[in-house]
Amino acid sequence: MTAHQPPQTVRANGIDICYEIFGNDNAEPLLLIMGLGAQMIHWDDAFCEQLAARGFRVIRFDNRDIGKSSHLTGGKRLTPFELLKLRLLRIPVAATYKLIDMAKDTVGLMDALGIKSAHLVGASMGGMIAQEVTLSFPHRVRSLTSIMSTTGNPRVPPPTREAAAVLMAPPPRSKEEFIDRYGQTWKVLRAGHFPEEEALDPGRAERVFARGLNPAGVGRQLRAVLASGNRKERLHAVKAPTLVIHGTVDPLVRPEGGKDTAASIPNAKLLMIEGMGHALPMRFWPEIIDAIDKHAHGAASQAA
Repeated sequence: MTAHQPPQTVRANGIDICYEIFGNDNAEPLLLIMGLGAQMIHWDDAFCEQLAARGFRVIRFDNRDIGKSSHLTGGKRLTPFELLKLRLLRIPVAATYKLIDMAKDTVGLMDALGIKSAHLVGASMGGMIAQEVTLSFPHRVRSLTSIMSTTGNPRVPPPTREAAAVLMAPPPRSKEEFIDRYGQTWKVLRAGHFPEEEALDPGRAERVFARGLNPAGVGRQLRAVLASGNRKERLHAVKAPTLVIHGTVDPLVRPEGGKDTAASIPNAKLLMIEGMGHALPMRFWPEIIDAIDKHAHGAASQAA
């Protein structure tokens, strides 16, 4: 059995951050950063345990405005008109905070836990946050793994219509509607036939609902992504060993997003996973966990 510390809350960067640790205190620290509107439990317990079993101290946490971390205020629901202005006229959207603030949350959590540097693994928006930490606080990053993420480059193709509709759907009005919507959403994002995942979706949705929803916070996170601009040129300066993982059928952050990330970071390795959409289904875990394990431990041995 791997060591496990139950969820705790700590003050970091002026907000409360809820986090949880799997693995031994003296193992290589590995921070998991989740995506837009996704609580830390979207890094599945068993996924975290398997990484911990490979010799990592795995830390997952709720980003600001989600789950048990601080919920902020301000900002209006994003409109299709604002998105149109951004895409066609490059008129930026207004935002209560940006990805750099979420990067500072991540570093603040590391400070609170006494971690000088760590391996960062970010999924989707979490990949963008991990990129921003690597750019703004390079000395805190032992290695970077960016999963199903992108550079903010406006030339990367937009989401499919179906995936965009999931992103812009109005918040559910009841628990039943949330559970139903959860299943529908992940069916779209997985972009394939995953009966073993669909069987678990109602239970997962119950757990997410029980930890608390914050639709306005998801809106603020989306604005943060859209207001943070294009990192492509800045990413040329990244020196941390970088692994980019992306699915070949991702409908939300298109495969070109991963390819653009890998092309922008010197010496980045790119792993395209055949048949993977915008999700981390169990059937792909062995390949993903092996890749993270090899990459992070490889970086650690080079640094030693």
